Amino acid sequence: MQTRRQLLRAAAEVFDESGFAGASIKDILQQAELTAGALYFHFESKEALARAVMNAQPDSIVPWLESEGLQRLVDITLVWSQQLRTDPLLRAGVRLTTEQGAFGLRDAKPYRDWGAIMADCLRVAAGKGELQAGVDPDELAEFVVEACTGMQTYSAVASEERADLGDRVVRMWRLLLPGIAVPTVIAHTEVSEARATELLRAASAAASASAAAREGGGAKD
Repeated sequence: MQTRRQLLRAAAEVFDESGFAGASIKDILQQAELTAGALYFHFESKEALARAVMNAQPDSIVPWLESEGLQRLVDITLVWSQQLRTDPLLRAGVRLTTEQGAFGLRDAKPYRDWGAIMADCLRVAAGKGELQAGVDPDELAEFVVEACTGMQTYSAVASEERADLGDRVVRMWRLLLPGIAVPTVIAHTEVSEARATELLRAASAAASASAAAREGGGAKD
């Protein structure tokens, strides 16, 4: 699994920089510092590697968020808006998903995966009484995916390195929340770029502590 992750990360860095057409297997192997045999053991082609990068987008955000319900959904989009500026795996996944028609793919799975994750958040929110009556989790989740897709595309041409994407996401939620959430939940739902920054800082600190613990355990052995 470590080799596969290494290949995905290297491929993402190359795809993010060069796009699918400009990326070569040679470039990816050089970036990963691995052999062709290692790559083809895990991926049968450059197209298969690109598809894997596209489908790995949620891995950059979802596993480490601890919030629940509506706040979790908001957090996913807030962190996504910041990570899309810096995380090669997420950036490449978005770029490849947008450009996939140019290399012969027509795969909606990345969008559907995001939609399923968001719908799960909304079902939890509904179970906790956070949503107004009549709000359909699947329909709302699909709308949020569509809105985020449009916002990142707009932001990519309207600002340098999507610098205004976080603000766009915040404004989206300030418009949406009064129509989907009960008033008491709106009052307690945190929607700000500062929250995303704090979540990322906490995640980085936790990852560093975990790595230090692993190294310490190895030293004792």
